[in-house]
Amino acid sequence: MNEIQKIRIDKWLWSIRLYKTRTLATDACTAGKVKIDGETVKASYLLKVGQIININRQGEKWTLKSIKLIEKRVGAPIALTCYEDLTPPEEKDKLKFPSVFFEVRDKGTGRPTKKDRRDIDKFKDIED
Repeated sequence: MNEIQKIRIDKWLWSIRLYKTRTLATDACTAGKVKIDGETVKASYLLKVGQIININRQGEKWTLKSIKLIEKRVGAPIALTCYEDLTPPEEKDKLKFPSVFFEVRDKGTGRPTKKDRRDIDKFKDIED
């Protein structure tokens, strides 16, 4: 069986299901959000096995190590075997608990009254 020695980074990112389309993976590379060994790379960069990839995707910072190179998009269980996730635990915690919180009102309760607004502001500790 022929094993791939090198593959375009945008094609690999798409095939391991990190990006929904290859165009999004290409755009991320063009925007400088994909770095290999600390250097920004173009979409045509040829990735090799064992390289460290840093990706900044929608505020999420991922660190991956390529284990296997694939050309075709595969199912999620197979895609997980193609890379090792080296993302630090503190970054993963940021993904679980977003830093932006907002209040939720029950459907059908309408807009908050003046008293409700004061209570919300007091709870949030907002001063006029």
